[in-house]
Amino acid sequence: GGRRRIEYSVQRALKPVYPAVPEMVALCQDHDVMGCDFYVMDRIVGIIPRANLPRGLNLDARQTRALCLGVIDKLIELHQVDHSAAGLDTLGKGFGYVERQISGWSARYQKSRTWNTPGWTRVMDWLRANMPDDIANVLIHNDFRFDNVVLDADDPMKIVGVLDWEMATLGDPLMDLGNSLAYWVQADDDRLQQSLRRQPTHLPGMLTRDEVVEYYCDKTGFKTDNWTFYEVYGLFRLAVIIQQIYYRYHHKQTRNPAFRQFWLANHYLHWRSKRAIKRAHRF
Repeated sequence: GGRRRIEYSVQRALKPVYPAVPEMVALCQDHDVMGCDFYVMDRIVGIIPRANLPRGLNLDARQTRALCLGVIDKLIELHQVDHSAAGLDTLGKGFGYVERQISGWSARYQKSRTWNTPGWTRVMDWLRANMPDDIANVLIHNDFRFDNVVLDADDPMKIVGVLDWEMATLGDPLMDLGNSLAYWVQADDDRLQQSLRRQPTHLPGMLTRDEVVEYYCDKTGFKTDNWTFYEVYGLFRLAVIIQQIYYRYHHKQTRNPAFRQFWLANHYLHWRSKRAIKRAHRF
């Protein structure tokens, strides 16, 4: 219930300064209605890009690139919102975000580990040993992906909505970008990674992960000499999310057969994290 209330108030406060947020209509805290807190918002009509663009939407490489840059621009715009002016100062715990995330996700992984999954010990140790200071304390979305944006049906390069604000908080913007890029599967990725793809980032015209980082840093002025930290953090966090779901399946708390192979995805993300660390230390 509390989470719905926060999600509602965040979006309501954001709307005047970040127009892509849906218009909030009402919050209901009367449990006689539906047995829980809920809110109603305006429906944003448009296209949500999932693993593949909808049939009939044929963009050429130039249009795809424009769509891609538009999505990244929406993240940049969010990270530049004046959260004090929007009345959202109390949303986060202030600086120390990086450290809190590494501790928190490490603890969650240890709680959800099963016998058939990697220990991640060396990766967690590396993350702890390489933590940078927060580069800023800004409004972050925490689940910013193509399938959380809405495109204008008549002009698909135009983004008319950004959805799913339940994990929004104040934190480090590069951590937010690292989270987003953990889902970013590009055209030259291997087959296993292609099988995890849930957004159309493989299309001709889409930026590669390295190009996204370069574009983002160029436009925001944020700089990092250790992008690998944010990359590995994003992969590790995604592995923990997958493992938490698999843990429930493993212990028969959920029966959905779609979760059966999630332990393999965990191994794969572990391998990618170790490879990224090794690559970083080679230079």
